[in-house]
Amino acid sequence: MAIGTTIAEPSTILPLIVNYFGGSSMLVGLFAALLRGGAVIVQLFAAFHAQSYKLMMPYLRRIFFVRFLSWFFIGAAILLFGKDYPNITLASIGFGLFIFSFSAGFAAIYFREIMAKIFSHKFRGKTMAYRQFFSGAGGLLSGALAAWILESFDAPQSYGYLFIISSFIMALGYIAFALVDEPIKEEVSKKERSFKEFLKNSYAILKADKNLQIQVTTFLLAYGYLIALPFIILDAQQKIELDGVAIGSLITIQMVGAMLSNFLWGNLSGNGRNRLTAKLSIFFQIVAIVLAFNGSSLYEYMIIFFLVGASMDGSRIASSNLILKIAPVEKRPVYIALQMNIVSLGMFFSIIGGVILHYLNYTVLYSSAILMLLGALYLSFKLRD
Repeated sequence: MAIGTTIAEPSTILPLIVNYFGGSSMLVGLFAALLRGGAVIVQLFAAFHAQSYKLMMPYLRRIFFVRFLSWFFIGAAILLFGKDYPNITLASIGFGLFIFSFSAGFAAIYFREIMAKIFSHKFRGKTMAYRQFFSGAGGLLSGALAAWILESFDAPQSYGYLFIISSFIMALGYIAFALVDEPIKEEVSKKERSFKEFLKNSYAILKADKNLQIQVTTFLLAYGYLIALPFIILDAQQKIELDGVAIGSLITIQMVGAMLSNFLWGNLSGNGRNRLTAKLSIFFQIVAIVLAFNGSSLYEYMIIFFLVGASMDGSRIASSNLILKIAPVEKRPVYIALQMNIVSLGMFFSIIGGVILHYLNYTVLYSSAILMLLGALYLSFKLRD
């Protein structure tokens, strides 16, 4: 799965694809937001139904099939319309990314519920670290494959081949995960009579739980790095020469950062130190954005993307484990959905970044991201572990 999705990584290749077809910085931000998390309200809708499910896997398998089709569609559209019809191509990419991300709103709820059922709290952190380590290994292969395709074929055919080839690789991961033996959940909640009633009850839970409020706000602000991240590669392209090998190298180094960091995150989380994991992840993000201010060589950008890879995996482990720790078993899908639903708004910060860059400059862009991350770092000291 990691090999498939990393090929169109929203901080490297995706901005270059959108830029190739004439898309503005605002469109780059929009597409990056779609790929990272276009599913917001759908997560609550998924939880509304999922709270009464004893098994999640039958529904997750359907989502896997939809995600495969949407990813394959993007590649086919690029090959079919290409540069001759750039507007149609960009619209097709946007549509495919929307379906891919929209379906992820359901998948995220089902996936985390399955993880919570299979693994104990302390071992879950180690498990996620192992999972992310091998995802990083898949990302390394993805970077090498992307570099080879970009060097072997001319654009836009190379971009189309990236999506089509990666969709079939991704499908192998989906098939593997679909074979997981999921236990039946006995403690389930009775579904409300309507979605409106569910939203009302969910708001009451959020309003009553102070720990949930702090946690949600912390990880929402922690997405502040996305204000700048999709545009760092465009800034680098203006400062240094980026060929296919260089782009592949940046993807690879980001995955190396993710892989190696999981030794640290797994150890911390396994010892119940998820708060420290969150703090370090946010700190790494701040350092990466600060370095982007004056980046002027490929090696400096390698350090930046290394830190980005490490911080993303750390934040993911911390947020996933902290929410499963504070959530009551019978209301776990609701707690997961509340956090993901609100925090997912941060995935649209790249749109704000696109607007800032369109009207202002990179200095304001990077400064805005750093200020938001400092707010997240402050709140992280109030998290409950």
